[in-house]
Amino acid sequence: MLPYLQNLFQALDFASMWDALLRVAAIFLCLTVHESCHGLAALALGDPTAKSMHRLSLNPLRHIDWLGLFLMFTVGFGWAKPVPVDPRYFRSPKNGMAVTALAGPVSNIVLALLAMFISKAIYLYVPYSSAADAVFSFFLYTLAPLSIGLGVFNLIPIPPLDGSKVLGALLPDRAYFTLMRYERYGMILLLVLSFVGVGGSAMSRLIFGIYSGLLNLIF
Repeated sequence: MLPYLQNLFQALDFASMWDALLRVAAIFLCLTVHESCHGLAALALGDPTAKSMHRLSLNPLRHIDWLGLFLMFTVGFGWAKPVPVDPRYFRSPKNGMAVTALAGPVSNIVLALLAMFISKAIYLYVPYSSAADAVFSFFLYTLAPLSIGLGVFNLIPIPPLDGSKVLGALLPDRAYFTLMRYERYGMILLLVLSFVGVGGSAMSRLIFGIYSGLLNLIF
């Protein structure tokens, strides 16, 4: 039994396992920042719902939807628990929902920029070591692109993604409510598009283009 366990232990690819753990940590951070900023934006506009339900938290377990997380790793996209928002608190419900929705993707771009600046600071001021290189790589090659990807993906104007709320602010009321009426079917549409691969390459190019542009700007 002991030789079997030794062989099994030696067969494990710890480098891949470590990379997977770092990826999970980055996704948790991206989702947590994204959802918390939805709640903060709603609170700033007068809606205390997210705060009263303890969703203004940096604890990722308050935001993670485990099915959405599983799909994120298996089909390339997923979701977190939606932050509860009551548009009746907003002076303009459509505009309030748009600002609240936009706060999530914007926070992801800001997080990516912060990760890149941290990487540059490590590159410029921290003596080289394996630990410094690991932290540098995590921020620049894992956290930054994942955060940009989450932000850009959520700007797709298909309900229930944030982009649909932003688009809704530009639409007449009748068209807005028609769009929101089909929100329950939007996730099914996104799953189908993901499985058949429609739009995936274009989205990847867009995310890579934004990542490369920011990288060139900072470095």
